[in-house]
Amino acid sequence: MSPVSTPVVGVLALQGDVREHLVALAESGALARPVRRPEELAEIDGLVIPGGESTTMSKLAVIFGMLEPLRERVRSGLPVYGTCAGMIMVADKILDGREDQETIGGVDMIVRRNAFGRQNESFEAAVDFAGVEGGPVDGVFIRAPWVESTGGAVEVLARHRGHTVAVRQGDVLATSFHPELTGDHRVHALFVNMVRAVG
Repeated sequence: MSPVSTPVVGVLALQGDVREHLVALAESGALARPVRRPEELAEIDGLVIPGGESTTMSKLAVIFGMLEPLRERVRSGLPVYGTCAGMIMVADKILDGREDQETIGGVDMIVRRNAFGRQNESFEAAVDFAGVEGGPVDGVFIRAPWVESTGGAVEVLARHRGHTVAVRQGDVLATSFHPELTGDHRVHALFVNMVRAVG
């Protein structure tokens, strides 16, 4: 493990917008590195699960032997931040998924895939985000999910158009949108501080 001041934060690099997260994490004070193999999970203090295509990500996690090691690390308290497809991956239950689609879990919530529409209905919006100072966060919604319901241990951090789009349960954070695509790194800074607190 790394010194608390500069935590090592991995980005699950099976599929999705890995590079943008690596940049945002580095600019938020973390030592950022891609993670592709189970043994690399032992070398990190926190993990980002990026946006991408959740069914593909789920299949690749199984193929590369990552799914069970990821579940074990999350259960053991590894701080995790999931964006878009990553939110789906940390949900305990999903709607409109494929029958064989698996998740890592970690947040007691039900998430609906592609809830905000198709690729051509993508949009950017300002989102009021609890725990982030400096005004609304810029979020990019691309085939974004939303949270249908949450359990009692889940804190709702942001809503958009009446739907829950950011949550936290313990050391797991999740957003429907992509803050890494905007140059606004405040949500990443929040997550890096969560990782430091655990360290």
